[in-house]
Amino acid sequence: MGHREDLLEGAKRCLLEKGFVRTTARDIVKESGTNLASIGYHYGSKDALLTQAFVELIQEWGEKFDPASAREAEPGGSVERFHSVWARMLESFEDFRPLWGASMEIATQGDRVPQLRDLMAKAQIEGRSGLVAMMTGLDEETLDERTVQSLGGFYQALLNGLMVQWLFDPASASTADDLTEGLRRVIDAAAAAEAKGRGEGQDEGQG
Repeated sequence: MGHREDLLEGAKRCLLEKGFVRTTARDIVKESGTNLASIGYHYGSKDALLTQAFVELIQEWGEKFDPASAREAEPGGSVERFHSVWARMLESFEDFRPLWGASMEIATQGDRVPQLRDLMAKAQIEGRSGLVAMMTGLDEETLDERTVQSLGGFYQALLNGLMVQWLFDPASASTADDLTEGLRRVIDAAAAAEAKGRGEGQDEGQG
């Protein structure tokens, strides 16, 4: 590997060990066996390098749940698929705990580092697309912008909220069963409200 790749791998290790805020440029240099000048030459700044390292770590995590490689038995978009994906995500949380901690730090740094905000905004959109593909079994390339924004945003909000719950207290965080029951309740309540609305509309028409 060249210095660029060495720096990236070193930054990943530092990010997982120390987090975003506590990692210094010298930490990365020591871990990667490179030099300080290489950071500026290849990435522009330490923050840009750490951001790229974080994005790649998230992508590596996401690849563990690629719907094609996972060979999901449950139909895409089904409640069973919903439960299966969340169960597998939760199983990985302990191994990736440093990554979730780093993500909380990074979320607070956007205003201080504009480049960080721009890179994370792009990564967030890509993450939504990946979550939709995971849950539905659809190819990411076929997803339209509105689906990614709405459905992907919904799944991403669940993931981020679950991550915060789990970081605070894994024992009381929602489980796959909890999330699935919650989804079923939302579906049932929406169906009941719709049925009630139709019934009231028919009564008004008869009156």
